[in-house]
Amino acid sequence: MDFIFIYITTPNKKEAKKIARYLLKRRLIACANIFPINSLYWWKVKIVDDNEFVLIAKTIKNNFEKVKKEIEKIHSYKIPCIIKIPVSSNKKFFDWLKREIR
Repeated sequence: MDFIFIYITTPNKKEAKKIARYLLKRRLIACANIFPINSLYWWKVKIVDDNEFVLIAKTIKNNFEKVKKEIEKIHSYKIPCIIKIPVSSNKKFFDWLKREIR
């Protein structure tokens, strides 16, 4: 199966929902999950400890480049985290996912 998760970090829940709705309306993803997270990372020569939200977008592998380009257009971060993760699922879920994406 060519099913992927796209892992995207965002500064807040509002932006995560905005990106998810944007991708859903364009039928590039079938669904999304949003979680609060605590992130630690290097930024401008210091370690940052920050609260963020992660958006997990569910789609097919062939949509990754399109989804990445659309996210980069609207994301507020200069360097957004957009990671493709290959996954497997049950057949009924994958069949549903394929029907919802165009």
